[in-house]
Amino acid sequence: MEIYNPKEWLKAVFYLHKSDTLIKLYPYLIITAIYSGAIAFYELEYLNLSAKSWVKNITIVHSLLGFALSLVLVFRTNTAYDRWWEARKQWGALTNVSRNLALKLNGLLEEEDAAVRHFYRKAIPMYSQSLFAFLRSDYTTYMLDDHEHPELGDAFSTKKHGPNQVAALIFKKTNLLYKEGKISGEQFLLLNNELEGLTNICGACERIKNTPIPHSYSSFIKKFIALFVATLPIGYVFSLGYFVIVAVPFILYILASLELIAEANEDPFGLDYDDLPIEKMADNMKKHTHELLHP
Repeated sequence: MEIYNPKEWLKAVFYLHKSDTLIKLYPYLIITAIYSGAIAFYELEYLNLSAKSWVKNITIVHSLLGFALSLVLVFRTNTAYDRWWEARKQWGALTNVSRNLALKLNGLLEEEDAAVRHFYRKAIPMYSQSLFAFLRSDYTTYMLDDHEHPELGDAFSTKKHGPNQVAALIFKKTNLLYKEGKISGEQFLLLNNELEGLTNICGACERIKNTPIPHSYSSFIKKFIALFVATLPIGYVFSLGYFVIVAVPFILYILASLELIAEANEDPFGLDYDDLPIEKMADNMKKHTHELLHP
């Protein structure tokens, strides 16, 4: 993720970054412009259709379907943004849980108990680091898939759940402190909320990662946009003439960009331009934990 000033209009309009939808769509825009020009030439020059032809009434269908398409795209983008924002809230919660756990342990542990303090200084940030690596792995992407994935090798079937391993280490160490009498039962229960919070956050992130929009819905939107744009020049050529060569690709750019933006926001744990900086957030948790659990 790159921090930017949302009030800068000129940079937003004229600067193209690598994830800009215009860069991704330009081959399709060129094809659409050629297609629209061919339709315009065929109807105006070859068939010599006049404005009185019934073909021009196709635009009525576009007017009716345009409203339905707008509703579908609004729902699509809102759903994708909700996933992105939910992911950001979960990682914000992980930051708070890590800090609270470090704060409580710093107060409960003896200052001279350097070995135990060193363990938690390493283990607490290790959880966020293992979680971000886990969420970006192929293992996470295909863990709920019904099909086998031999291309992933043996790692897919034998690789352990990294965050669970770290959480288990932290809990075992905390339970050992209780058994040794270094913390009381009430203090153990005080730490238990943060220990449970780690796994709860991991489960929420897995839900976001492993549950994309249903395939049938995504496929329907793409087909809807393709058919809608493909039929635009057939009717609008009578009112726009050869200007459909510019107008139709522009409409495709707007509609397809909304779908691309939704697809990008749908997986907030990736490496795209607008994805969450979870690696940086994990580094910040490590820094803050080391500050709190000082030796």
